[in-house]
Amino acid sequence: MKKTLLSLVGLLAGPALANEGQWQPHQLKDLSAELHKIGLSLPADLGDLSKPPMSAIVSTGGCSASFVSPKGLIVTNHHCAYAAIQRNSTAENNLLASGFLAHDLSEELPAGPNERVYVTESATEVSDNVLAGLGENLRGEARHETIQARIKSLIAECEKDPAYRCSVPAFHRGAQYFLVKQLMIRDVRLVYAPAEMIGNYGGEEDNFEWPRHTGDFAFLRAYVGKDGRPADPSPDNLPYAAKDFLSISSAGLKAGDPILLLGYPGKTSRYKLPSEVRFAQDWDYPKRIAEYRRDLAAIAAATAGQAESAVRYASVVKSINNRMKKLEGLLAGFSRQDILGLKTAQHDELRGFLANQAEASMYRKLLADLESLVAEDQALAQAELYYELAKASELLKSAVTLHRLAKEGEKPDAEREPGYQDRDRPLLKARLARLEQNLVPAVDQARWLSALERYASLPAEARNPGFDQAFGLGKLNLAKALGKLYARTELAETPKRLAWLDKQPADFQASPDPLIQLAIALHDTELALEQRRKAVDGEFERLVPRYMNAVMAWKHAQNLPVYADANSTLRITYGTVDGYAPRDGQRNLPFTTAKGILEKHTGAEPFAAPAPLRQSIAARRYGRYADKSLNDLPVNFLSSADTTGGNSGSAILNAKGELVGLNFDSTYESVTKDWYYDPKNTRAIHVDARYMLWVMEQVDKAGNVLKELSIR
Repeated sequence: MKKTLLSLVGLLAGPALANEGQWQPHQLKDLSAELHKIGLSLPADLGDLSKPPMSAIVSTGGCSASFVSPKGLIVTNHHCAYAAIQRNSTAENNLLASGFLAHDLSEELPAGPNERVYVTESATEVSDNVLAGLGENLRGEARHETIQARIKSLIAECEKDPAYRCSVPAFHRGAQYFLVKQLMIRDVRLVYAPAEMIGNYGGEEDNFEWPRHTGDFAFLRAYVGKDGRPADPSPDNLPYAAKDFLSISSAGLKAGDPILLLGYPGKTSRYKLPSEVRFAQDWDYPKRIAEYRRDLAAIAAATAGQAESAVRYASVVKSINNRMKKLEGLLAGFSRQDILGLKTAQHDELRGFLANQAEASMYRKLLADLESLVAEDQALAQAELYYELAKASELLKSAVTLHRLAKEGEKPDAEREPGYQDRDRPLLKARLARLEQNLVPAVDQARWLSALERYASLPAEARNPGFDQAFGLGKLNLAKALGKLYARTELAETPKRLAWLDKQPADFQASPDPLIQLAIALHDTELALEQRRKAVDGEFERLVPRYMNAVMAWKHAQNLPVYADANSTLRITYGTVDGYAPRDGQRNLPFTTAKGILEKHTGAEPFAAPAPLRQSIAARRYGRYADKSLNDLPVNFLSSADTTGGNSGSAILNAKGELVGLNFDSTYESVTKDWYYDPKNTRAIHVDARYMLWVMEQVDKAGNVLKELSIR
């Protein structure tokens, strides 16, 4: 089977399906014919990570971004910089509402202790290092631990230079592994962001909708030490000297033009079984949507009339709303396109293909074993979600993390769990420090109370007995119990919370802090759930690679594309500027223009366009940014590129390799592309570079930033 895998992975086995596929850079050489068909004739070294444009594409850890000047200037989405803007906002000086512009380097603001910029320098296949010699008899937790030990060894060797952050993500659901080496820059600063009613115009009402009129862009800057290497934030640091950066085109695009999209898509599920689709459709997504709604209601009630609290939770609320609406779109799409039916039909075709193979009986057993494992995984997923509901307090989660860090510290570093090794301490510290800006104890308490009330209403068999016993569920008045916990804990105070990073297990045992004591009481419960997860994951790691080999052989026989699901690694997608027809009698055009901003304007959020913006549009001071064919200023546009979460901020390049826009969303009809790519309706939404440049020039007077850009 390994020989079959190596012959298929990374190979485009025939004509691709429309613009489907999130391709690894090294696969581009197999895509040249497809790119040429849509009008992209690009250099053979396009996929070289050491050369532009790939060398200019970076990750912020959850979004995509690009260097756009030799001085470490980075462009990404406004919503990707939202936490940095919120961190520097107060009720009296709300930068979310007003926007922010640093007129020189000295005015740039710290983006936050947990903000990072990752520059991918290499991606090397290490499948043999991870998988060699794993016999069929090595199963469950033992198999998972063996794989993790090998991965940790590869990472440790890669990170001997502390400037780098390395990872070994799985591709094709564990059939292949790559060692990804990234320069990790940890001093990131906010340079410029338009007002929220430009950067988030339309808010949640327009989220995932078309037409859109959102200026979803912002600028950050990466800083390093005087020696040019990554360093902790310091006034003495200097802008990172970016070896390569993107030029920006003011010429724009027109319908039918080809584009490349470069970024870090988060997660897709194109190769999952029908039973996995059914679980997502019937239980997982509806359950999560309901929990998101209740959590948002708890936050709204707790922050009502509290301007400062509302600012602190703005980023949290935006994130929850975004996740919730995506899941709502997925559910609607599952019904509209019958994704389960499509996946079932595909799976039946696969079964038919495998029934005609020499090893047909082996494949029948493999599929049966997988179905049993999926059922076990889904039962565990339910238990995990309910447990997370039970401990839905940021302060309790902090206590659990700190106690686990101390316990793991008793082991040699190589034997500690991922996330608790020495390499993880700076990021753990940053996350704990981040609570300074987005936590209010009274709001955290209200959220936990709401979640606990829902958890307590579950049948006894659905609850976690370890948590129930540790918390004393059923014996306490929840509101009073939480009131006492929050009154007595010191974890809400940042210096005292961070001090626990250096404590020993004995210090935790001696602590009178009630949340620390609850974390200790939950330790065995946490480990038990973790061990169940490892056992299931180990079996997936044993069975799924064999299944994926079969899937790839089947696709190869049909001349269909073979690409790995998204996993937050650097990928390339391509497509054309194009509209779509979501329903009978309706055709959505691929561009929106500035006049639509005025048409939507109501004077109330989320359609309260700032006066300077409206005045400039009314005066039609568009200059070189106007589009003659549209007779207006382009704002957003659609393309058929294959994207998902994590692609926010991805660079959109024209045939010359110039930046012509940023990806920031998908249409509501496209959300199901995480599971299934539909060439007729899958459309990504991008902010047009012409609108970005125009807002900077005419509305926000960001001349200093414009001068730093290379505009063609």
